[in-house]
Amino acid sequence: MKHQNGNLGLYSYEVLPGFKDVPNSQKESLFFRKLKLCSIVFDFTDPAKHVKEKEIKRQTLLELVDYVTSANGKFSEAVVQEVVKMVSVNMFRTPSPQPREEEEPTMDLAWPHLQIVYEVFLRFVASSETDVKLTKKYIDQAFVLKLLDLIDSEDPREREYLKTILHRIYGKFMVHRPFIRKSINNVFYQFVFETEKHNGIAELLEILGSIINGFALPLKEEHKMFLVRALIPLHKPRCLAMYHQPLSYCITQFVEKDCKLADVVIRGLLKYWPVTNSSKEVMFLNELEEVLEATQSQEFQRCMVPLFHQIARCLSSSHFQVAERALFLWNNDPIENLIRQNRKVILPILFPALERNARNHWNQAVRSLTLNVRKIFEDLDPELFNDCLLKFQETEKKEDETKARWEARWRRLEEMGAQKTAEMEASKQCCLKGRTGFSL
Repeated sequence: MKHQNGNLGLYSYEVLPGFKDVPNSQKESLFFRKLKLCSIVFDFTDPAKHVKEKEIKRQTLLELVDYVTSANGKFSEAVVQEVVKMVSVNMFRTPSPQPREEEEPTMDLAWPHLQIVYEVFLRFVASSETDVKLTKKYIDQAFVLKLLDLIDSEDPREREYLKTILHRIYGKFMVHRPFIRKSINNVFYQFVFETEKHNGIAELLEILGSIINGFALPLKEEHKMFLVRALIPLHKPRCLAMYHQPLSYCITQFVEKDCKLADVVIRGLLKYWPVTNSSKEVMFLNELEEVLEATQSQEFQRCMVPLFHQIARCLSSSHFQVAERALFLWNNDPIENLIRQNRKVILPILFPALERNARNHWNQAVRSLTLNVRKIFEDLDPELFNDCLLKFQETEKKEDETKARWEARWRRLEEMGAQKTAEMEASKQCCLKGRTGFSL
């Protein structure tokens, strides 16, 4: 058993009276006593140790939840200080290493207490009786940084509480907002460019999704830089699947708030587009569809050439899910309208991939979808379609001629090599005969 000062020792640990059993004048004093009692931290590695005391603390924590929830007067500075002290000694701990399977997350053994501590703190932060001016002295930048460190916890239950608490702090303590955004930015930087290891990226992105949703228009330059420097590079790590959904939501929120950012976002996706990871490529295509839905014609035209070169590569993918997902873009009416309006640029880029797919792709579903898209273009602009077909046939003919020339050259080189080998072999045999004749 540990007291809040960290020293080991035995303490009188008894059940305190309930709040309903004391007069109002003594309730705050009793609240302090209960907070101090809950500042003793128990070792949960031995389930048989301090069983009675652990249960007393659990019940006392539940009483604190009720007290904070039902408070009907502003919390004094002394109360704020003691609450922050109690939650700090319980939450900010050094986790003991646990033997575990490689892929299994570590679940905190102290969760029966820790969960209620988080609940007390969440109710305290959310309470209308918590005065921001008083509390910001104790829930300061150093405290916020410790919360951000904790969100790397392997325990998903703890991360969920921390996500909610950090979001509440962001909403309530306006003075901390720039610092919280900057600190999350720093976590992302370290994750992307140094470690590629962090358990709480998805939770941080979920917080940001709500924050971005509340950004006033026009967007500040600082917020746009956050998109470019912090969010877009998050597409780089191999573990993107762990947090892609909230990341995609954040990115799309930016484009919906300022359509001019579509070009920046799409070029960012192209920069980090996966080369050898097909499942990641499907995720990129999913996100691309959401971004394109919010993209206006002017921004689309700025990036459509590199974009459709990439889509052409996706159409040509031997991985059928990548090719299929790219072809599904034509099922989206806003995107198809953008393609129709800019077909004179887009079709010449896509045509070779469409034509080769229709003839040769191994997957029947991909061939069928390709023929549908091919027909859309053919019906929409027969003249353009025929021009592209003629150009493709000419290119194919030239490629065949070039291939034939190279094959002829290789054959000639092989023949010359074979002839040279034969001459050398004959010369060698001749030398051997000469030596044999001399020795006789």
